[in-house]
Amino acid sequence: MINVEETLRSLIGGALKKAASDRGVELVGEPVIMLEKPRREGQGDWASNVAMQMAKAFGASPREIAQAVVDRLDLESGYLDRAEVAGPGFINFFLSPLWASEVVAGIRRQGEAYGRCGIGRGRKVQVEFVSANPTGPLHVGHGRGAVVGDVTANILAAAGWEVEREYYINDAGLQMTLLGKSVQSRYFDLLGRSDAAPFPEDGYKGEYIYDLARELVDRDGDVHLEEPLETSLPVFQAHAVEAILGMIRRDLKDFGVCYDVWFSEKSLYDSGAVREAAEFLKKRGFAYEKDGAVWFKATEFDDAKDRVLFRSNGVATYFMSDIAYHKNKYDRGFDLVIDVWGADHHGYVPRMTAAVESLGRKAEDLRVLLIQFVNLLRGGEQVAMSTRSGQFVTLRDVIDEVGVDASRYFFVMRSCDSHLDFDLALAKEASNENPVYYVQYAHARIHSLFREAAGRGVALSGEDVDLRLLDTAEEQALIRKLAAFPEEVAKASEELAPHRVTFYLYDLASHFHSFYNAHRVLDAEPDLRRARLVLLDATRITLANALGLLGVQAPQNM
Repeated sequence: MINVEETLRSLIGGALKKAASDRGVELVGEPVIMLEKPRREGQGDWASNVAMQMAKAFGASPREIAQAVVDRLDLESGYLDRAEVAGPGFINFFLSPLWASEVVAGIRRQGEAYGRCGIGRGRKVQVEFVSANPTGPLHVGHGRGAVVGDVTANILAAAGWEVEREYYINDAGLQMTLLGKSVQSRYFDLLGRSDAAPFPEDGYKGEYIYDLARELVDRDGDVHLEEPLETSLPVFQAHAVEAILGMIRRDLKDFGVCYDVWFSEKSLYDSGAVREAAEFLKKRGFAYEKDGAVWFKATEFDDAKDRVLFRSNGVATYFMSDIAYHKNKYDRGFDLVIDVWGADHHGYVPRMTAAVESLGRKAEDLRVLLIQFVNLLRGGEQVAMSTRSGQFVTLRDVIDEVGVDASRYFFVMRSCDSHLDFDLALAKEASNENPVYYVQYAHARIHSLFREAAGRGVALSGEDVDLRLLDTAEEQALIRKLAAFPEEVAKASEELAPHRVTFYLYDLASHFHSFYNAHRVLDAEPDLRRARLVLLDATRITLANALGLLGVQAPQNM
């Protein structure tokens, strides 16, 4: 398929050189030709400010240079219909129906590969996301992080990166001890001995803790009642972590989220990687000992104070284990590491970036996506999220209520650094007010039309089809939107902005519905009917590919 931007830059560059030669102007080096999409209808398909950039070199006004370029454009290729000078010296370019034909035919040739690009150049990227402590079920905030991480990984893969998804299991530290003690106390309570194992002050109080304790009662009976609490604690802790992690795995798998690696924090300590990372920092001059503790020289990275890596009792801080974990990531050969964190960790980002630099990497080798709060609504009314009693708190609750497709789509509808209002009632509506229904219905509607065409004996074929017949405003607008998909994928990958795909999908569905409501397809005259069927096939492909990036189904029936 023709690369419109490259073709336009070539045509503009040629015209610019002719204008310079005619005026006796010597150009130094190749001019940088910037292209952008006009903001308003009627301003063409592309625009360039190259005349403004070259005003000094030409010693003339931008409008004069712009007109000189327009007058010398080579239109014989047939891809460019015309160009116009606008404003103080912009050039607006209007593409021809031949270009539209190339777009539609190219989409059908590429099929499932349409939208992919190579800007990642095969570099390795790791996306680590969710990584919730295995101390309880996933909540809706984790659900948003799961979709943002998963869709970001899909987009990066489509953009030519070699992607690995990872879940970091926080199975070391105080929270694991508290979890074990919480289950242990509920176990004793169920067996009528609550006085023997008081519930920890900061323990986990959810009903699921009782469920875990009941499982151990069913499995082990009362055997642990006579054991010292310290002796039996590892049993309760191990069972709780295994059971909760199993629940997390099931919820994520049912949500369409699968990982390449489940990485244990505990393994960093067992392997000695934490101590090795500390020694590595010492050798590089970024860690030192003072008052029996080991410190990180955070002040060398504009932090207000140095940070503790090992306390005076020899216990490592979370910061130290995080440094060891990121060193492990880079040692595995990743060019880029992406962490998806809750927005409450925003103050930790500069510290982690400093740690990455202290390991010998560039600051840009780490990207952190912060996930803002999800506000659950039902028909516009706030849903209480403080308890589980009759309310939707967990990710599983939301999946069961509105389904996987609607949940995934809604979670990624807004930039992850913006608060998200998730209306459960709207997500279930079979109406155009529901964006996921609106988009999926466009895909199903095309398939319905194809089935009707087959019933009439009308075959879908790309042979001997004159796509230049697609010249109405609605057809051209739809084709322009189809052509923009690879660019949207590239921008979403560069900006790590998965919400761009949902914006694009909604706009594409809107253009399709506008076309379909304005024009006949099966009742059009034969040549035009064939062209429009091919256009709809290209639309179907693009809708399915974009929905695939979101991990959302492209249904054939609704």
